[in-house]
Amino acid sequence: MATPTPNHGLEIAIVGGGITGLSLALGLQARKIRYKLYERAAAFHEIGAGVGFSPNAESAMRMLSPDLHAAFRKVANPNGEDYFQWIDGYATGELVYKLWLGEGMFQGCRRSDFIDELARLVPREKVVFGKEADFFFEDADGRPNVMFKDGACVAADIVIGCDGIRSRVRQLLLGEENPASYPGYTHKYCFRALIGTCEAKKAIGEKGEYLTSTRFMYNGPDGHVITYPVAMGTFLNVLVVVSYPGEWNTKDGRHTAKTTKREAVEFFRGWQHPIVRGMVGLLPEDLDKWAIFDMMDHLAPKYNEGSVCIAGDAAHAAGPHLGAGAGFGIEDALVLATALEHLDKRVSSTSISDVEKAEMCSQALSVYNQVRYERTQWLVRATREACSLFQARRSFTPRENEHFGREISDLFHPIWHYNIAQMVKETVASLETAEIAEEVQEPWLMGSL
Repeated sequence: MATPTPNHGLEIAIVGGGITGLSLALGLQARKIRYKLYERAAAFHEIGAGVGFSPNAESAMRMLSPDLHAAFRKVANPNGEDYFQWIDGYATGELVYKLWLGEGMFQGCRRSDFIDELARLVPREKVVFGKEADFFFEDADGRPNVMFKDGACVAADIVIGCDGIRSRVRQLLLGEENPASYPGYTHKYCFRALIGTCEAKKAIGEKGEYLTSTRFMYNGPDGHVITYPVAMGTFLNVLVVVSYPGEWNTKDGRHTAKTTKREAVEFFRGWQHPIVRGMVGLLPEDLDKWAIFDMMDHLAPKYNEGSVCIAGDAAHAAGPHLGAGAGFGIEDALVLATALEHLDKRVSSTSISDVEKAEMCSQALSVYNQVRYERTQWLVRATREACSLFQARRSFTPRENEHFGREISDLFHPIWHYNIAQMVKETVASLETAEIAEEVQEPWLMGSL
């Protein structure tokens, strides 16, 4: 029988240094929980142009780490109006629907600016660069050990995969032969760009000042364009999404491919309103197109196994159409930080064996899975529905617009108006319930020996 020994708290290994991984690191740091973050790249960097955070995400930031929220507010770009507005970008250019965001809510920023601010808050000694996870195994004490491709090996009490949509940790957790270990192509791809606001105003014309000041979506058959200001209004983030019935094939399996502006211009040639064509015309001559993959075709059956779990895009990657993926990763980080703070206090205050500690870690991650699974799986499905709604062929009659507005509200409001404080309470209550069940069971087990 393993001998109980004094404990010094948890040691957490975070695999992946994107928005979810860095947010989790700051949440653990705020709770004085020991961690190390392992990032594959040689430095922190973020792909993509802009990112937005809705009210739920900001609430999660505040509860996870005040420093995290302050970092976002430092780079967040105010909207000219606190509405998300949908425009008939195909024919008339008229307003279809506008949805109240909340005062000062759903602001955007450049991804790189946000990552830079988060990275400044993480001590250098807490990060190890150039570490790509290869496989992991459980040692005799039940602790997960991560083997990296360079041959290095690290042990921790808990391993958390925040390594994105092509997550290696997910493959190892669910099994390399499991289809749920891999994302699927949605038959959509996008072009992304940051366009100078002055250029955008000129291209748009008369309404340029207004249309570059806040969040808009231009809708039409098989395509849509999202724009919002970033970098204190000096740039307009432009996301152009198109449907493509064929398969996505690249020799190296990458989700990006080189193309030219001509491809985007050709797609929108049939759109009659000049605003969208004008903005598409401002895309760089040489650019990447980004295939949109998600986890819808083979949903992950769970996010945890033993003392290993996945979070953010590694667990529930969705397309960008509802602007919620990064925010849901921060929600994940908050639940994990809450559960691990509770567990850290428990293991630090008693003498337990390594095997018992491993069992407690597994239990905490089961609670994380329980709290997060339903909401995050809904997001994957809802995001697919949203894109179909945005790109449907419609005449934009008043009656159709009213129906469109109801559907829009039904998709966005469950994201924005989620009770983050209640989520935290549910996490703690579930942990306490599990502990009571464990205490009730132990005397029975002892009596049966």
